[in-house]
Amino acid sequence: MDAHHRYAEKIQAILKTLPSKPGVYQYFDETGKIIYVGKAKDLKKRVSSYFNKDQGLSGKVQVLVKRIADIRTIVVGSEMDALLLENNLIKEYQPRYNILLKDDKTYPWIVIRNEPFPRIHSTRTVVKDGSQYFGPYASVKAMHTLLDLVRRLYTIRSCSLNLSKANLKSGKYKVCLEYHIGNCKGPCEGKQSEDEYNGMVRHIRNIIRGQINPVKSDLRAEMMEYAGRMEFEKAQVVKEKLEWLEKFQARSTVVSPTVTNVDVVSIVSDEKAGYVNFLKVENGAVIQGYTLELRKRLDETDEELLLMGLMELRQRFESTSPEIIVPFEPETEWPGVSFTVPQRGDKKSLLELSERNAKYYRMELEKQKDLVDPERHSKRILKQMQTDLRMPVLPAHIECFDNSNLQGAYPVASMVVFRNARPEKKEYRHFNIKTVEGPNDFASMEEIIHRRYSRLLEEEKPLPQLIVVDGGKGQLSAAVGSLEKLGLRGKITIMGIAKRLEELYFPDDSVPLYLDKKSETLRVIQQLRDEAHRFGITHHRKQREKGTIKTSLTEIEGIGEATATKLLQKLKSVKRITSATREELEAVIGKAKTQYVLAWIEKQNGNR
Repeated sequence: MDAHHRYAEKIQAILKTLPSKPGVYQYFDETGKIIYVGKAKDLKKRVSSYFNKDQGLSGKVQVLVKRIADIRTIVVGSEMDALLLENNLIKEYQPRYNILLKDDKTYPWIVIRNEPFPRIHSTRTVVKDGSQYFGPYASVKAMHTLLDLVRRLYTIRSCSLNLSKANLKSGKYKVCLEYHIGNCKGPCEGKQSEDEYNGMVRHIRNIIRGQINPVKSDLRAEMMEYAGRMEFEKAQVVKEKLEWLEKFQARSTVVSPTVTNVDVVSIVSDEKAGYVNFLKVENGAVIQGYTLELRKRLDETDEELLLMGLMELRQRFESTSPEIIVPFEPETEWPGVSFTVPQRGDKKSLLELSERNAKYYRMELEKQKDLVDPERHSKRILKQMQTDLRMPVLPAHIECFDNSNLQGAYPVASMVVFRNARPEKKEYRHFNIKTVEGPNDFASMEEIIHRRYSRLLEEEKPLPQLIVVDGGKGQLSAAVGSLEKLGLRGKITIMGIAKRLEELYFPDDSVPLYLDKKSETLRVIQQLRDEAHRFGITHHRKQREKGTIKTSLTEIEGIGEATATKLLQKLKSVKRITSATREELEAVIGKAKTQYVLAWIEKQNGNR
């Protein structure tokens, strides 16, 4: 008997006493371990739904429910509080059935140390010591650009001395080289007051947060004060600082400066995970950007993933923005926060920027995983192809046919083979059309499909999972006809790809399938088609050249195909044959036949 049945009475008693208020619920297994944490607007309604047979719960949720031995709840004041508590509990206990916060990268932060005359620098270690941390910075370059600006504008100390009042009073420190070259004002010797230093730190804090306009206002006032006192050199130094800030602000602005104090969040997801991107915007400038990977456990919806990621990232960035730009309206209410789903304008541009970042992050993550495990790359593409082409199995073995080189006297068709989405060149084949007279594309396709698969059946070799025919409905119908004669129709997926519009046709399907132009499935099919065409052209050209050469040599009286072939094998080309000496020719074909060739060469030269 499983835990669900053994503890059924206890659970039913708990359900009857649950309050109809917002809060967090925790599910425990029979060992007392937390296995799931959830949030709810109405605890009674939400928790009871797990034990209602009419809810149509997914298989994964049913597995969770069977393991529940105890339920505990925490009532909170609002949905936002519930989400915040849920997020913190998930991070602390990492329950088996909850979304997994996949965040194993250590991004850098900017820290303002909690100490007299605070140091300001980058770090990858966040310690709860009262210091202020800003970040994390997904772009290390962006962080260093910001730190370089801060150091250019302000003389912040770089030493690690303990500048406590007692140490300063004792006079135990002396100024270093940084003071003499102008990078520090020497607070260690009391040459700079703590109030003045803290004023610089206040400015720096605002700059890091993206609140540059208040800093500029303070600097303008300082510049005018110096100018009023006729201290023009000092006024010039402040003016240069203003110019640096203007340049930095101009480079940072991506939208209208009217968009201020806003968070932007977007999501892209697949079967296994969601990727939530977060942008923090101040005065029209994106001052922070970060993408979070959330691994699914119970087929969570995009809304669940978005809210979980948003809460986590707002905590990290210590954001209190009253407006959040989102791709869809979440079913939740946060006190003092409004959600905006933009339709056009600068806010829409910001949302699109966030979505591009989320997609780029997922793409980069996939590339990294593929580099570590190349087989994974093939499996992922094959899985996508199986889904896109509605196949019952993975298309690990694909064969593609092209009979577009039927013109002239040398009709040939080509077949290329892909295994695990990669060309298998040793298995490529050419077909010289045998049974069809004249350029009949459909009959030729019927012939080569029949020849190929009747042979595979006779030799008991494995058949492909997918056949691709370069051509539209007519070519496809001809190929399907051959498969039907061989009893293979329905056993192998077959499709045609029409030229130009990249329409994909399936048997008995009048409407073509159009895939996204950037999809990996279409890219593989195009590569198949292009490879078959290239392979066919190469063979057709060789056949044509061989035919032309043999025709010209076999026109010589007394020279047959065997002799012509022997000459070509030794002397490589007709040009070299026509310029060869008697001795060279005799060494290959003997004296008698050399006489015929020399007479033909003399005749050729006389006709020029």
